[in-house]
Amino acid sequence: MLLKNYKLEIFNSECMPGAMSVHCFAHLDQDVGEAIPYLNAVLGGVTYVKDPPTVTFKSQGKLITVHPRKIAINALKDEAEARKIVEWIKREINTAWENRNDIEPMYEATPQPQVFEILKLLPKTNCKECGQPTCMVFATQVAEGAKGSEDCLPIDDENSKKLVEYMGQFHFDF
Repeated sequence: MLLKNYKLEIFNSECMPGAMSVHCFAHLDQDVGEAIPYLNAVLGGVTYVKDPPTVTFKSQGKLITVHPRKIAINALKDEAEARKIVEWIKREINTAWENRNDIEPMYEATPQPQVFEILKLLPKTNCKECGQPTCMVFATQVAEGAKGSEDCLPIDDENSKKLVEYMGQFHFDF
C-alpha cells in the first residue's frame, strides 16, 4: 500500500466567503508522485502536468487534483463528502500503484466529453424537468459528471442508452 495516511483540511473559498460549498486538502503522509501517471491512465485526467506530476479529474461536478503530497477537491457539501471522496481516491491511488506492472502510464490528459455531442442526444425541448433552465446547461452538467441520462425525463430509451455509452468512456464513480 503506497498511501496510508493523510490529514484533512476543510475550508471555505477565500474569494467567495459566503459560498455554500467547502473545499478540502488532504495532506498526504506519503509521496504518491510515482503513482500519478498510472492513476491518470486508469481514471483519465482532464489535465496532466509532468513536473511535478499532477493530475486533475472532473467527476460528479467536482475537480479533484492529485499532487505528490496533497489531494485538492472543490465544491463539497461538507466534511463527510470530502472524506468519502478522499477515501475513494486513496483506494484508486493504491490500486493503480499495486497494478502498475499491468498499466501503461499516461503522461498527458485524456479526451473529455463534448457538450455538443451530449446535446445531440437530448430532446432539446428546454422543458426544465431536469431542474435546469436549458438542455445546454443540462448537457454541460452531464459532461462534468454531475448529471446523467436518468436525470432527463423526456429522453427516449435509445438516446438514453447512447448517452450512457458515450459517457461510459469518460467517467467513473466514487
